[in-house]
Amino acid sequence: MTAAPESVRLFQTHEMESLRRDRRLDPQVFRKLRNDLLKKFESDEAVSMKYPVAEAIELHSLKLYQRMDSEIDGATKLLFETESGMLIESVILRIATGRTTLCVSSQIGCAAACDFCATGKMGIAKNLATEEILDQVVQAGQILRGEDRRLSNIVFMGMGEPLHNEVNVTEAIELLTAPDHFARSPSTVLVSTVGVPAGMLRLAKRFPNLNLALSLHSADQTTREKIIPLGKKASLTQLHDTIDEIQSIQDREFMIEYLMLRDVNDSTEDANRLIDWIGDLRVHVNLIPYNTIEASPHLHASPRPVIESFADILKASGLKTTVRYSLGNDIEAACGQLIRQENRQRAMQARRAESESDSHVGFLDVRQVVDGLESQKNK
Repeated sequence: MTAAPESVRLFQTHEMESLRRDRRLDPQVFRKLRNDLLKKFESDEAVSMKYPVAEAIELHSLKLYQRMDSEIDGATKLLFETESGMLIESVILRIATGRTTLCVSSQIGCAAACDFCATGKMGIAKNLATEEILDQVVQAGQILRGEDRRLSNIVFMGMGEPLHNEVNVTEAIELLTAPDHFARSPSTVLVSTVGVPAGMLRLAKRFPNLNLALSLHSADQTTREKIIPLGKKASLTQLHDTIDEIQSIQDREFMIEYLMLRDVNDSTEDANRLIDWIGDLRVHVNLIPYNTIEASPHLHASPRPVIESFADILKASGLKTTVRYSLGNDIEAACGQLIRQENRQRAMQARRAESESDSHVGFLDVRQVVDGLESQKNK
């Protein structure tokens, strides 16, 4: 018999089984442990008291380094530290209706380089491991349990393009929906992408009840390519055809996300162009107010009356349309703000250091970054 390692990770199935055999434990022990931690989100202390074997299990792959709570709404930004000293941000959104959504990251940085997104200005530093994606859910769930709140939805709309980390994101969704792990319905999970057609189709086929969203932001190819450089790799026609094929697989609406940018994509002509592009697709259009970022001073939010007028045009055509209310603006956790200027500078420094010393791309000095966040917060 192969001896179990001294410490194993929670989501390493083979190592966990080796530990169980080494300790001669009933299989029910680990089933109950996973149930309490991954479904009930019990605290580490409670799990350790119930299951002595927990001392041999690394329950978390991330360290919660800083928590920032909005003073104006129900948003909480969680700053995590990976073992390598890199930063991960995720956001808890407490909706007034009582529902709670967790926005998780799939990468540190992003290669899509969208002009309106703070994370995209950082460039790509690292794909997150499956366990790093899932631990965001575990730790957020534990926080919410302490508030007597339930985690309603999980959205892959944080840092990174999920389909650029497709293998790990897919595995994370498998475990999120697996009966012996998180046991969540796929309909409570949403993956948002700027448009990776092959990956979108693979996800739809593997998870027919999974929610998918396209960050479209313009139905004009030239305009879209200006604000989303990755748009050059997939034309609007290809994206339309992909959604059409997905809807032959999934019997559900597809979400279209549309960021409202003043004098860029918010005219009456833009609205009519969007209606024409959607055609017969069954979609829900989500209009998103723009949150300004320092790295793109040339972009501005559309005035609220313009957004409402745009929405009215879409609704008049029969399209289901909502205007998103952004939470967490005061803690820079709102859509597009999931990285601060300080983080971006640290990532750039790390990439320069890597080119000189062959160290890993994107390593960040977390403590210096957090000190920078605090100094900015106190200004």
